[in-house]
Amino acid sequence: MKDREVLFNIRNRLDDAEESRLSPWACLSREAVRRREEPEINRGHRQNFSVDADRILHSLAYSRYIDKTQVFYLIKNDHITHRVLHVQLVSKIARTIGRLLRFNEDLIEAVALGHDIGHTPFGHDGEKILSDICQTHGIGPFLHNIQSVRFLQEIERKGRGWNLTLQVLDGILAHDGEIHSQILKPKKEKDFQVLDNEMRKKGEDPSAGIQPMTLEGCVVRMADTISYIGRDIEDAIRLGLIQRDDLPGVCKEVLGDTNGTIVYTLVEDLVANSLDKPYLSFSHEVGEALGILKEFNHAHIYSNRRVKEQTHKIKLMFELLFEKYVKDLETGNEDSDIFREFLEGMSPEYREKSPDAAIVRDFIAGMTDEYFLGQCQKNLVPQIKTGLL
Repeated sequence: MKDREVLFNIRNRLDDAEESRLSPWACLSREAVRRREEPEINRGHRQNFSVDADRILHSLAYSRYIDKTQVFYLIKNDHITHRVLHVQLVSKIARTIGRLLRFNEDLIEAVALGHDIGHTPFGHDGEKILSDICQTHGIGPFLHNIQSVRFLQEIERKGRGWNLTLQVLDGILAHDGEIHSQILKPKKEKDFQVLDNEMRKKGEDPSAGIQPMTLEGCVVRMADTISYIGRDIEDAIRLGLIQRDDLPGVCKEVLGDTNGTIVYTLVEDLVANSLDKPYLSFSHEVGEALGILKEFNHAHIYSNRRVKEQTHKIKLMFELLFEKYVKDLETGNEDSDIFREFLEGMSPEYREKSPDAAIVRDFIAGMTDEYFLGQCQKNLVPQIKTGLL
């Protein structure tokens, strides 16, 4: 008991120190807000956002990052970036920026670790395919940032969720690294009702923009872009899709032509132009070059026909597997893996508020690439038997 009191006093001193140590624009750990109060957290040795980072790190969904596609799928190459490495890079880059700008690194880490937890197998192609299927079944488009919040808030722990802080969930929802932003300013006045409304509006209109409520959330959003833009180029060069000389001249001149120089330049420029300001900003020159480089990546990497060679097969498997699970739910086929590996032990509240198509969406979205292919092999490919039983 005495040891616990000592640790609690250390935590209090850490909370007190944030007021003088961190930027006046930073989000303090004492400002954390949860849907449900947890007295045990308030009496424990860990600061609020550190608790959230630990909960995300120990979630089942986090463990599935290990075999999820970042950009290139169905390619046997140990040096191509997978989702788990991307998330680690985002966390590292974001915490570096946060340290230099004196922001809350625990909050940054929690948002970074959880920001892609709702991604489907097979990356953004899988996301688009699943979104089309979901709309066909009348449950609206699928968006991985919304799904990330749903996994952590409603599905983890068999439907009980992790009761994460508003600031962390907001940062995950608003991370939108695909949207190009030269300047990003937080929208501070939010509560859980606003978060729920933003999730609903984003689900109705995927093009709707959402601003993070904290500068820490803004940092993760910027770091998401910084982490993938040059890394995807290196992967594409390694796979022979492009050559380094193909990069636009202005991008090479301003940002560099390797992932290392691109990351260094972007971090340095962002910090220099954001120091002691209530917003994040790239310089005009760097922001413009980054926008051009993103357009280059989309045209020559993400839309490259060689990347899409097997997309039609993936699409067909998504459609067939989705229909198979829906039928299993409708007929009550409890031998199906959607019952045995997803719904078994799930809270009654989740079952009651989730139509069959939404349950299938959640099951498929959580799959790794390998598990998805295994389910296709098991359920869609005829099996040879030695005799009839």
